[in-house]
Amino acid sequence: MTAEAPLPNPLREGLEQERIPEPTTMVIFGASGDLTKRKLLPALYSLTRERLLPARFAVVGYARKPMTDEAFRDEMRKACDEFARRRPVDPELWAAFARNIFYQEGSYDDAASFGALKKRLEEIERAQGLPGNRVYYLSTPPSSFATVVKNLGVSGLVEREAPEAKPSRFARVIIEKPFGVDLGTARRLNADIHETLSEKQIYRIDHYLGKETVQNLLVFRFANGIFEPVWNNRYVDHVQITGAETVGVEGRGGYFEQAGILRDMVQNHLFQVVSLAAMEPPVELAPDAVRDEKLKVLKALRPIPPAEMDAHVVRAQYAAGSVAGRKVPGYREEPAVSPTSQIETYVAMKFFIDSWRWAGVPFYLRSAKRMPKRVTEIAIHFKEAPNLLFGGRRRNAIRPNILAIRIQPDEGISLNFGSKLPGPAMEVAPVTMEFRYGASFGVEPPEAYERLILDCMLGDETLFTRADEVEASWTWISRIHQHWAEQSSAPGAPPLPGYPAGTWGPEAAEQLIAADGRRWRRP
Repeated sequence: MTAEAPLPNPLREGLEQERIPEPTTMVIFGASGDLTKRKLLPALYSLTRERLLPARFAVVGYARKPMTDEAFRDEMRKACDEFARRRPVDPELWAAFARNIFYQEGSYDDAASFGALKKRLEEIERAQGLPGNRVYYLSTPPSSFATVVKNLGVSGLVEREAPEAKPSRFARVIIEKPFGVDLGTARRLNADIHETLSEKQIYRIDHYLGKETVQNLLVFRFANGIFEPVWNNRYVDHVQITGAETVGVEGRGGYFEQAGILRDMVQNHLFQVVSLAAMEPPVELAPDAVRDEKLKVLKALRPIPPAEMDAHVVRAQYAAGSVAGRKVPGYREEPAVSPTSQIETYVAMKFFIDSWRWAGVPFYLRSAKRMPKRVTEIAIHFKEAPNLLFGGRRRNAIRPNILAIRIQPDEGISLNFGSKLPGPAMEVAPVTMEFRYGASFGVEPPEAYERLILDCMLGDETLFTRADEVEASWTWISRIHQHWAEQSSAPGAPPLPGYPAGTWGPEAAEQLIAADGRRWRRP
């Protein structure tokens, strides 16, 4: 591919120019898997199309499956035709891009395979004029994370960098979730990979942090003088976070039986959203300055005493029902799921953040499979005006203001407020002001993986999770899992309550928030 100047973009006039990474080789471990086809290669192709990758760049897929370079290129072409943000692919651009795609067969636990990979990378980099900067992407089963990192070190494919060092060439490792299954396993995994890599070389990826609306939380809060002054317990009544999916386990019953919705969604994705929404302003937009403030939020999460756990946390499992007019089976009827499973597909909780800003403000969070609607949002519910002049006989018409930040789908922000109805009577009705990325800017937001892969190449760790963040999150979540494990092992433990697929969850979740005189928002 030849270097070309980026196309002019009127939306970016007057803003900082996009940075282009140094020439880099990216190695994808687990290249025959679904993530590579659906997300990683389409993201790299889109970055190429946007002219954000360096002119000299190579991708090397690594997996156990035997395959030639040409066969791998053909597979990735089909994947990009189906999943790239702009499709079908441009034939001329693809021809140039594909010349930089290679494949290497190998095992994750075989030292000889890593020796062969090292030799192949040196050949490719010599032929392509690449300086040896490398990003290793671990799209492998979590059980292989520590093994792959160890073999990268043993084979000389990575060298541990001193914290303040600026090496002539870099080696960085992106690690997919889940990062551990509880506090103990997360700590062990951190210790294992720190034997080979320094923290600054480790990029723990959470694709939610690459979503435009999640990133926009920082801009929305700290670049607008009208919102931050009311972003606290003086004006906010409560906060609701929803992560709802219409799909079931989609053939991943074996994985979900080990995970459950609390591990799969809350510990990582939704707690990252909570930390960005609740954090204090960082002293600068530097990676550790931002992550320091996120960590403070996670450390300020008030532990739930075991005696109060059932009053603050509700779990359930979807039963047979109907979603979008289609009948679907219950969770226990899914392939690879135990007929006596106690794994939750729904969780709702109430918690507090014991900080100066949020003291006394309840946070309500829910996440589930087989909901009526796919939506992820954070909704700030403000307190009622102190003196309601316009209530009268229509007291319920005066609703508190709600600021909803939609993360997916239809990324955007809405603000509900009261307005006078036309006519002679002084009647108030709720109205909504909305901002949508697509409508406002006329462009499709980039995929999360595009932003995160690019940031790793640039050495920007802001949107990646630090070791102490992971452990702080697991510290809080593991207490819930421990309580559930004790309940499930008790003699005569009842089965989990159910909720019909296509509904908003069990009655106990409604009671959880209704006990405080509130109700769940219908997004």
